[in-house]
Amino acid sequence: MMDRKILLGVVAFAAVSLSIALMLPEDTTVNNGDTLPWNIVHPTPYTTRVLGVTLGESTLEQAELKFEEAAVVSMFQSADSKLAVEAFFEEINLNGLKAKIVLTMEIPSFELPGIFDRGLRMNTTTSGKRITLSTEDLARVRKSPIGSLTYLPTVRLDEAVLIKRFGEPAQRVRETKSGAIHWLYPQHGLDITLGGDEKPLLQYLSPTNFELLSAPLLAQGEILK
Repeated sequence: MMDRKILLGVVAFAAVSLSIALMLPEDTTVNNGDTLPWNIVHPTPYTTRVLGVTLGESTLEQAELKFEEAAVVSMFQSADSKLAVEAFFEEINLNGLKAKIVLTMEIPSFELPGIFDRGLRMNTTTSGKRITLSTEDLARVRKSPIGSLTYLPTVRLDEAVLIKRFGEPAQRVRETKSGAIHWLYPQHGLDITLGGDEKPLLQYLSPTNFELLSAPLLAQGEILK
């Protein structure tokens, strides 16, 4: 087992490296600015490009080439029987910033029940069921467009750093049940979720689809000043 002092030193170095990268001037890039989480562009009113991926256009296959990593692809059935196909990257290192990434695939809703029925295995999770896709469906999913991207950095980021990079949110909304606070940037299709000591969660969608995420929050949560 790694010596505790060495391990703590490695973690501290990683946190410092990430903080330095995030505090660099706006026009500074470590390697390729296209893969920095705060560089968000909109090629069209219907698409968002972030981390080198264009939501609504780029396929999972293209994302795997960009991230130089193969994703773990699964279908999930929630407790209320909703189906979704997700691709998970355990650790991606872009410009020295390490993070987990989850992609939600844009699969027509009428195709989801068939993928479910053809699944090879089913496992129960804390939030529902996880289905392993058939070989044919997996190949199909890898050529499908990406609907949304969730970015989970490996370290906790200070709110001041987030404001420096992303600016002030249009709204702050607190979830009634969990107490988590969402910073909403509808112009970018971005939701930054902060939960006390938890690491932030950044979810990107196209601006035209942002209401699908924000409407339930605004209806059930508390809007903060």
